[in-house]
Amino acid sequence: MKNRWTHSNKAIFNVNYHFVWCPKYRRDNLHGKLSLRLKELLYEKAEELEIVIENLSINGDHLHLFIKSTTTYSPHFIVQQLKGYSSRILRKEFVELLKMPTLWTRAYYCETIGHISENTVKKYIEDQKNK
Repeated sequence: MKNRWTHSNKAIFNVNYHFVWCPKYRRDNLHGKLSLRLKELLYEKAEELEIVIENLSINGDHLHLFIKSTTTYSPHFIVQQLKGYSSRILRKEFVELLKMPTLWTRAYYCETIGHISENTVKKYIEDQKNK
């Protein structure tokens, strides 16, 4: 079993995000070679950023990512980097994508994912008052 914590010289952390985003106009175009190339590009950029894609699902008109990140990146920065990098390269390699003004919508979904529940954290903090 992998350790759920990441260690740096200044912190021990477990920062995880679930991201979802869609192509512009929710076009159902993330299939075949384009889908495979998108997957390669996302893993490539994640490696460059030193974040880990734990799980990835590309579903035609949207994608889901489960990412383990560092404490120094905001969720918005991560999405911006992944969308921008993949869009730039895919639009060069798949000319049919140039018919769309952009590959991705501006919007995205983000949720933090932790190992313990919100209620557990609240109870722990509350219990600290009594010590």
